[in-house]
Amino acid sequence: MTNKETRARIIALMHQEVVPAIGCTEPMAVALCTAKAKEQLGCRPEKIEARLSANILKNAMGVGIPGTGMIGLPIAIALGAIIGRSEYQLEVLKDLTPEALEDGKQFIGEKRIDIGLKQGECDKLYIEVTCKAGNRSETAVIAGSHTHFVTGDASYSRSATDSETDEIALNMRMVYEFATTAPLDEIRFIEKARELNMNAAREALKGNYGHNLGKTIDRPLSKGIFGDSIFCHIISRTASACDARMGGAMIPVMSNSGSGNQGICATNPVCVYAKENENTEEELIRALTLSHLTAIYIKQSLGKLSALCGCVVASIGSSCGITYLMGGDYERICRSVKNMIANLTGMICDGAKPSCSLKITSGVSTAMLSSLLAMEGKCVTAEEGIVDDSVDKSIHNLTAIGADAMCKTDELVLDIMTSKQSEA
Repeated sequence: MTNKETRARIIALMHQEVVPAIGCTEPMAVALCTAKAKEQLGCRPEKIEARLSANILKNAMGVGIPGTGMIGLPIAIALGAIIGRSEYQLEVLKDLTPEALEDGKQFIGEKRIDIGLKQGECDKLYIEVTCKAGNRSETAVIAGSHTHFVTGDASYSRSATDSETDEIALNMRMVYEFATTAPLDEIRFIEKARELNMNAAREALKGNYGHNLGKTIDRPLSKGIFGDSIFCHIISRTASACDARMGGAMIPVMSNSGSGNQGICATNPVCVYAKENENTEEELIRALTLSHLTAIYIKQSLGKLSALCGCVVASIGSSCGITYLMGGDYERICRSVKNMIANLTGMICDGAKPSCSLKITSGVSTAMLSSLLAMEGKCVTAEEGIVDDSVDKSIHNLTAIGADAMCKTDELVLDIMTSKQSEA
């Protein structure tokens, strides 16, 4: 069993990275930063300037803002200034009312908001918001993670002085040992992820969100093609939650490493499989812990935002959780990780948007295939591609590609996205 001190540090890390969020975390982080700058100003701002890293811009351009029926940053910033409260963190806009929404639309119409790319070097996750009223102005900066306020400006980059560098460095064996042996009461908090993220899937059925992928998979035509199987139920419940979240539903989800979609992808496949496979409550709690902590481990070397789609990371986690629920031991779980890396590496992130549900579906489908292969004793070998004999080295090969080698891809993706807007 993992010793008590190590368990305490891992639990603290999970509480830091697995948190509730309403809406896409990038525009919510911008709204949070705006709320903080407004609070520092002490009054309603007359003008707001937002300077953002390329990755924040990319992830916030095409996503629905909960409760507004609108897309993108302007309404998130306006509402952050009008009703946002920084103490709510990534639920910063939960006090939204119809009156506040109309007020926000007017704020935008009066052209009080200026949004641009932060010039010079900055963290991939960087938000700088300045609120002005009269001759007074106040600036708030978030960098490194979605709720991490810092002092300074463009010169900020993650350094050894950051508190987050104190977090425990994970490896796959540590993740597995903690998830499978920690006292149940110490990890029971992960059940909140099931409550929120499965509820998001149910709420999606009450409306028409995004591309309705989850609903589509549940319809007779789809069942005629795919069957009425555990596999289809997993895809449907996961895609539905993503549909609702990306489509602007005013519902909280449990995020993972700053991403609601990653939280959904690390949760719903595991929950659906456990229910239909009739696993025990303890097995589900441990599988969810394994899934979420695997995703956190991978993000430690990948970074909060990258050119690699987050569903790749979270699907690796859910594959580990499902393999555990199938009765898999550590070796089989490692095989499922390698099988995932062999298949999904290179899937690009082209921003948060309704079609993220399609990518999540691809990830979850691969998660099931990888688990089944692993349980059959099958594993992609070190002679094939970027997979290594060591599971940890395989993971770091994946994250090196996502964090470093795909940077040019990221620049081109943003170029394509912004040029479409300018043409419009």
